[in-house]
Amino acid sequence: MRRIPKAVAILLLLAAGALAIGASMVAGPTRAGDLTRVIVLDYRLPRGILAFLVGASLGVSGVVFQGLFRNSLADPFVVGVSGGAALGAVASLVVGLGSSVLALASSTATAVAGGLGAAFLAYVLARVRGRVSVAGLLLAGSALSSFCGAIVSIVLLYGNQNWSEIMSWLMGNLGRPDPWDRVLVVGPCLAVSVALMATYARDLNLLLLGEEQARQLGVDAERAKLLLLGAGALAASAAVATCGMIAFVGLIVPHVARRLVGPDHRTLLPVTLLAGGALLTLADAAARVVSPQMPLPIGAVTALCGAPFFVYILRRRSAKM
Repeated sequence: MRRIPKAVAILLLLAAGALAIGASMVAGPTRAGDLTRVIVLDYRLPRGILAFLVGASLGVSGVVFQGLFRNSLADPFVVGVSGGAALGAVASLVVGLGSSVLALASSTATAVAGGLGAAFLAYVLARVRGRVSVAGLLLAGSALSSFCGAIVSIVLLYGNQNWSEIMSWLMGNLGRPDPWDRVLVVGPCLAVSVALMATYARDLNLLLLGEEQARQLGVDAERAKLLLLGAGALAASAAVATCGMIAFVGLIVPHVARRLVGPDHRTLLPVTLLAGGALLTLADAAARVVSPQMPLPIGAVTALCGAPFFVYILRRRSAKM
């Protein structure tokens, strides 16, 4: 695939993001001519912005994890982040604080704590003789993800007073109450994550050459891996906390962006941020058009699109071996 200049890619994706948010504002059972100020400003506009921020969070965390693990099949949940964040958020939902700001703050804090905790625990488990191998991180993350998933199942079985709310959240739901509050939660988390990722983008490029080569070029490999792991976990955990489990965005977007603009993470980060936001916003708008009375869970929509893409990547990798 022919690569395109960074500036052109960013301008095109900015336009796509703006169009996606515009489409989100008119998508739904009410026709455009009947839209009221309340519908647009209090529901559709914040939902579109929220979808963009969540998609951007999943996109940038995906590109960092794929670069960090040197594996195009990695996504934001590869080191147990999704399982840890889900466990933290489900625990908060079971307490039953309702839909208040306190409930949102609590579920976000526990999800971020769970996601970061799982990521750093995977890091510690994979650390041998002062160094962390990529294979070790993948194996530790897989084990932690399975463990957290088992705990979530037990919580759902015995703490079922909020069962319907938890199930709705687990399927990925951008239509939850207080969308502006959720925007104010995920936005700062994304900003902090992207700032860290941008700071260490050059180090991440050098880590692609191998840790020994990166060290010889002056990279503090352990520090860079730890901070990049934390940045990716923060972005993914905030997305899970606000909108639930949304799969494959962090897999699809970085892979396509890398083919369009190349492997330099200084370019990949802004491109995946914009592409992830535009993709999820358009997917949400399309889901509301296809099923206006009962919008499809956005997690189901991305899974339907992402699963065939995952198989395609897997077959390509197998053919090269």
